[in-house]
Amino acid sequence: MARTSIESQEQLVDEIKATISDAEDMLSATADQAGEKVTKLRARVQARLLDAKARLIEAEELLIAKTKAAAKATDVYVHESPWTAIGVGCAVGVVVGLLIGSNRR
Repeated sequence: MARTSIESQEQLVDEIKATISDAEDMLSATADQAGEKVTKLRARVQARLLDAKARLIEAEELLIAKTKAAAKATDVYVHESPWTAIGVGCAVGVVVGLLIGSNRR
């Protein structure tokens, strides 16, 4: 899995957490509101928030598992092909060096 994909998934998880937190704050702020419709709506929103939290936990666990699998695959590859990994690292270093050098001019 690409690093940017993992980062975007982490960002999505953080945004969902913030949205859930905001919804919980809104529910707390409207706790003193009376009426049958408001009570039903609050109950429905609370049920959906609980469901969203459970699914978010599952998504986080899956993301962690995928990240660990990617790290393990990288570790195995580097141990099986150390010279290739060194060559790729050197090539990336040269490219970054050239880019930094060209920006100074």
